[in-house]
Amino acid sequence: MATLHIEHAISDFATWKSAFDRFAAKRLEAGVTGHRIYQPHDNPAYIIVQLDFPTVPQAATFLEFLQARIWSAPDNSPALAGPPKGRVLIEPLGD
Repeated sequence: MATLHIEHAISDFATWKSAFDRFAAKRLEAGVTGHRIYQPHDNPAYIIVQLDFPTVPQAATFLEFLQARIWSAPDNSPALAGPPKGRVLIEPLGD
């Protein structure tokens, strides 16, 4: 399993969540098997999202999609208030 971990500042949670929800079908097509959304308790203008995938290549391909098609287009990411950071995580070997 691989997790795509994404962090970024937002201007408004409701606007961000609406945009996130619009891409539910794309997440399913890409192989997302689960997701979690977090906010730091002391910063409602920041979001952390974790998307689970069966494989690292699926997660990496979806990160590329986000970078090229979503984050680069203001209409697709209306509440983005800073550059997103995304990275693919795996469980350490041997655990």
